[in-house]
Amino acid sequence: MVSAASTTRAVRLEELVCGYDGTAVVSATSLEVARGEILVVAGRSGCGKSTVMRTVAGLLPPVGGSVEVLGLDIWTADLPERRPVLRRMGMMFQGGALLGSMTVAENLMLPVEEYFGRLPDAVASRLVDAKLAQVGLGGTGELNPAALSGGMRKRVALARALMLDPELLLCDEPTSGLDPVVAAGIDELILELRGRLDMAMIVISHDLDSIRRIADRVLLLHDGRPVALGTVAELEQATLPEIRAFFHREAPAEGLGGHTLGTRLQLGLADGN
Repeated sequence: MVSAASTTRAVRLEELVCGYDGTAVVSATSLEVARGEILVVAGRSGCGKSTVMRTVAGLLPPVGGSVEVLGLDIWTADLPERRPVLRRMGMMFQGGALLGSMTVAENLMLPVEEYFGRLPDAVASRLVDAKLAQVGLGGTGELNPAALSGGMRKRVALARALMLDPELLLCDEPTSGLDPVVAAGIDELILELRGRLDMAMIVISHDLDSIRRIADRVLLLHDGRPVALGTVAELEQATLPEIRAFFHREAPAEGLGGHTLGTRLQLGLADGN
């Protein structure tokens, strides 16, 4: 059953261990994401960012711990309980994941048809037009994704993630592969949508400029370990080698396999906080 969780909380991770086939890729992580907050999960390629997102999205079962989304522990609940909660999530996949054999409008209608079946053409058209307008792409519904620029395809992927009016939006590398000007435009759109729709967002990124623009807080992963949780300003002032390696592009010291309790308290990661 859905818990009587605070209405201000969208996501809660309790000692979550993420991985594949029972093998841990990301060690125990505990945190909460508030409604209206943008949490960026950051780190270099291969550190486990997308594995965390797939677990939160209900696509990958955890190795250990729990994932509560919108008041429901999605990995202990049965499918009839999970499905309504998963419907309240939207996901923008890395690279967009648009189907080239479909028009933009047909791509956008995929999540709607998954939950509600095929809508009357007039209703579907109005819905598609409204979502494309939200991302600044009005009038592109009949185009093929191949006819769009990289930045426009990212916006289409974001529009598809918004089709069911989600309360939690997951974005996997929304600015990867884009030039700085186009990437800044995507970040501005993310901030605008958050302000207008009051969604919680979890964004995967390794783009420092983007992280500085959009993050309320950052969870920093290093070699499959959560090493920091805090604001950008807090992390940029931290002295731990793993943090400086990411935010200041300095090489981490050798032999750092873990942290003392004092260090973990400094980073906000001790005792599941």
